[in-house]
Amino acid sequence: MRTVAVLPIKSFGAAKTRLAALLGSGSRQAVAQAMFCDTLYALRRVRGLDAIAVVTSDTVAESAATGHGVMLLRDDREGGHNAAVGIGIRHALAGGFDRVLLVPGDTPLLDPGEISALLERSETAGRAVAIVPDRHGSGTNGLLISPPDAFSPSFGEDSLARHVGQADAAGLSHSVEPLASLALDVDTPDDLAELSAALEAGRGAAPLTRGAMRQLDRSQVRHSATRARAAATA
Repeated sequence: MRTVAVLPIKSFGAAKTRLAALLGSGSRQAVAQAMFCDTLYALRRVRGLDAIAVVTSDTVAESAATGHGVMLLRDDREGGHNAAVGIGIRHALAGGFDRVLLVPGDTPLLDPGEISALLERSETAGRAVAIVPDRHGSGTNGLLISPPDAFSPSFGEDSLARHVGQADAAGLSHSVEPLASLALDVDTPDDLAELSAALEAGRGAAPLTRGAMRQLDRSQVRHSATRARAAATA
């Protein structure tokens, strides 16, 4: 079963705006770029993937994504994550792929073995859809669809329930597949603190992200994340 992974990534300069209270623009760009490169590197090592498509308008991301098995797809309109996913799905259909794996570019802890097992498990079970939840159990951090246009993904808040509902409505066999290495994406100071703790605990390789995080004051990251959580619950 020919499978392509689609990795949408917005401009590094505009990435992670919700971290603006914690990090300057240069630091945000450096962390976003490192996470993308680590995610891409991990995907290159997944057994069962025939190709990777990076959807972006960022020239730095394009340079990082060059290499065997990686297709660059221009996102000139920058219409958001779901629009970028649509570009990847259309590429999958045009290329004759049997299924598409949708992964965000800010999941540097991604374990190639876990993803390989997911691909094999889904194919053996004959499932059309596998949905990987985020660490909160409400969003979606991975989506495996066969055929690629079986339904139109709708990422964002509460997307897990939405994707389950779409699969049900389309009569597609599906499963919710929690994967530890794909649970954490980074959007908020709290997410960044979780990533820092995971790296310190030795979870995931993510060498470039580790390097970028070392350039940050980790105590400041944790302190600011604690203050952000306190303010949110006040």
